Amino acid sequence: MSTDHIGERPAESAGGTELKIAATATSVHYYSVAPGYRLNVRSGPGTGYTLVRVLSEGAKIPIYCQRPGESIAGPYGTSNIWDNIDNGEYVSDAYVLTGSDGYVAVHCS
Repeated sequence: MSTDHIGERPAESAGGTELKIAATATSVHYYSVAPGYRLNVRSGPGTGYTLVRVLSEGAKIPIYCQRPGESIAGPYGTSNIWDNIDNGEYVSDAYVLTGSDGYVAVHCS
């Protein structure tokens, strides 16, 4: 006995590669760096990681995910949370005005 699949279509392809559409809807929020600070951006969650760049005073940054790391004291308290602001770029959450002492984004995988 055969079953008809009404409404299903085979996957479309372009140049032999199957097209996939991501149906995830994640929103990225931007946060302010503490006033008067130029913030070091590191390659990982701690001061022992390579310095990647320095953010200028008044910078607003996206937080894509967060992870635990070295505990840092800053203008917004002491925190071991590090914010991922780009691929391989982290800043201490103690210098970012998130309005929370905890996580405000998903944990980095």
